[in-house]
Amino acid sequence: MNQHHSQHLLRMILSCLIIFFTLSSAGCGQNLGNNIPSISLPKKQKDAVALSGNYSGAGASSQQSAIQTWIVGFNELQPAVNLSYDPSGSGAGVATFLNGANVWAGSDIPLNNEQLRNSETICHGHTAFDLPDYAAPIAITYNLSSYGLNAKHLHLTAQVIAEIFNGTITNWDSPQIKALNPSIASQLPDLSITPVWRSDKSGTTKNFEEYLAAAAPHDWTKTSSENWSYQAGQGAKGTSGVIQTVLQAEGTIGYADAAQVTSGLGIVAVHVGTNYVLPTDIATSNALSQSTILPSTTGRVIVSLPHTTTVANTYPIDLVSYAIACPVYTNNSKAEFVKQWLTYIDSVEGQDAAHMTSGSVPLSHNIRTKVMETIQSIRVVAS
Repeated sequence: MNQHHSQHLLRMILSCLIIFFTLSSAGCGQNLGNNIPSISLPKKQKDAVALSGNYSGAGASSQQSAIQTWIVGFNELQPAVNLSYDPSGSGAGVATFLNGANVWAGSDIPLNNEQLRNSETICHGHTAFDLPDYAAPIAITYNLSSYGLNAKHLHLTAQVIAEIFNGTITNWDSPQIKALNPSIASQLPDLSITPVWRSDKSGTTKNFEEYLAAAAPHDWTKTSSENWSYQAGQGAKGTSGVIQTVLQAEGTIGYADAAQVTSGLGIVAVHVGTNYVLPTDIATSNALSQSTILPSTTGRVIVSLPHTTTVANTYPIDLVSYAIACPVYTNNSKAEFVKQWLTYIDSVEGQDAAHMTSGSVPLSHNIRTKVMETIQSIRVVAS
């Protein structure tokens, strides 16, 4: 089977799955997107604007699987559009967007003040906006397979997690870990802990560090950053690099988008309130519902996550990833593409399709409502 035929077959399969999921979601009680009202999608209607041309994006590797799904779904609406996405990491993606090389960027963190100022150049005197398009829990994953512990879901508090990743706790049979896991304490090995962290500039890193700084401030004293703050352990590039490094060496522990954690690795249950919580869809959805949207006068929709929550069955280590684009364009075709693309990926159809294929968690109603308000405000100005 040649490459072209393989790609065509994959597109057909994914398209069928997306259509099936969309049509069947109304009868599925567990569908997290069912409480979100439908919006007007740019479907093949007589008043729809037909699009064509090449459009590229780059950025967060956490979004890669979701964006592959969205590209398939969007091409069902606009078959003459050729879309591509480079999962180069949040920092690299934002940099290429600010250089004008890509139409949009994906980032696991909002733009900082310097990036906002720099965006005025490509946004014709206006600042870019960042809109949530993808949400997922960040799992803490480990490899103790030879000791039969990968299926046990180790219990860890924020303090112990911080001490593991900052290099204070260095062995798996440490008293701190044993005390939190009495039923398996005798199985914890005399084995060095190797923290695995992102070596590239990463929004996932910043989200993880923000949790540690908020929930364990006495043990995580560094300022949250896209660049890993401590030197203990080993760096790996990208989400896939972290997963592969943990998979290949016992005694390792890392952090990554939960949907991309390889089957068979251990996943930590994190202490919240009086219980320990796993990174499930429901627990992440609960976190999203407790989130707040920061005030903005420029159309930005920035989500503040509840890292220190004590509410039952709420997972506290999550990421909300953003699509970054301009509010104004001098090119009508580009403006229309951005408007339609962002509308699709934040629609019920787009969010449910990503949930099915990538494991993301559909955005909550209040977040999506604000996002759609900004998308509708995108406009064309004279050059």
